Amino acid sequence: MTDYVLTPTPTPSLAVQGSAARFPLRRVFCVGRNYSEHAREMGHDPDREPPFFFMKPADAVVPAEGVIAYPPLTADLHHEVERVVAIGKGGVNISLEQAFSHVWGYGVGIDLTRRDLQAQAKKLSRTALQPVSAVGHPSSGAPALLN
Repeated sequence: MTDYVLTPTPTPSLAVQGSAARFPLRRVFCVGRNYSEHAREMGHDPDREPPFFFMKPADAVVPAEGVIAYPPLTADLHHEVERVVAIGKGGVNISLEQAFSHVWGYGVGIDLTRRDLQAQAKKLSRTALQPVSAVGHPSSGAPALLN
């Protein structure tokens, strides 16, 4: 057994729809500028600027049953509904034909961004808020949407 000097943070996880099981979170990969209408709203040209990829820490995820306090020091909190894809199998240089064999299930997330602090937060790599529903496996049912 490893002798840690501090108690390690437990692995973040999400409920699995219709089950007592949990889906462990290791990484949260995100895609920006993948929705052309929103890219235009944000002052970008989706025909000239390709989507980009970034990561959020797994502990930024708030399970659907969690409570989120309104973040301090912001006057411009935006929300976006996001598709969550739970990757169940890793890989490198995965072909398009094999891509879906790596998907374990799907969920629904809400990305909360402090637009008035976003540029500064990117530079400092501040934790973001990412509420996410239970994860549903295609063979056992879709995730329930919360009111």
